[in-house]
Amino acid sequence: MSIEDPRADGLAALAGLIADRTRAACLLALLDGRAWTAGELARHAGVAPSTLSEHLHRLVAGGLLAEERQGRHRYVRLAGPRVAQLVEDLAAQVPAAEARRPPRGLREASAGAALARGRTCYDHLAGRLGIVVTDALTERGLLRQDTGFALTDAGLEWFGAAGIPLGAAGRRPLARACLDWTERRPHLAGAAGAALCRRALEAGWCVRVGSGRAVRITPVGERVMSDLLGIPSGALR
Repeated sequence: MSIEDPRADGLAALAGLIADRTRAACLLALLDGRAWTAGELARHAGVAPSTLSEHLHRLVAGGLLAEERQGRHRYVRLAGPRVAQLVEDLAAQVPAAEARRPPRGLREASAGAALARGRTCYDHLAGRLGIVVTDALTERGLLRQDTGFALTDAGLEWFGAAGIPLGAAGRRPLARACLDWTERRPHLAGAAGAALCRRALEAGWCVRVGSGRAVRITPVGERVMSDLLGIPSGALR
């Protein structure tokens, strides 16, 4: 007599929430770490607001999204880092050929190139920018990748000296590998990745490109990354 795993129903329900193109598009868009209005997500997904409303209701009820209201506006965001990690990990399993289908027009090609150069992956840096920074941290002995992602003692000191507070230890791992879907290599995530990204945006080392996830390094950021990690400016563009 077989005994069914009690998690089976929950896993099936979770998979069903994600297994819809419109809901998947919303989850991927929200990987920029910001709150979006229902109207913004409807336009992004290419569906009517009334259609999107039902999808958002299911995602909120399923615990994947959190809802906020300010006056007449309704905002949604990913429910937290664990949801972002789930979406990131699933998206990274999309075959490379499918993830890199030919762009439909110049605008989409330009947007795709910008995302590949640098973007936020929920709350940390990704794309070529994220990989270059991760490699520099590793090469300088600040981050270890051989036994799983972990900051070294020198790495902990480096974050403090660079004015990037890591905060108190919590349930979230300090450093975590996140497989980059454009580079097909891991970049730095976790609390340390989030702290570095937050500092980069607040200090103007990086700026957002348009209203999406793409970011680019600034001249100030190039100088800072050269001083802190010895990264040549051309490697970050």
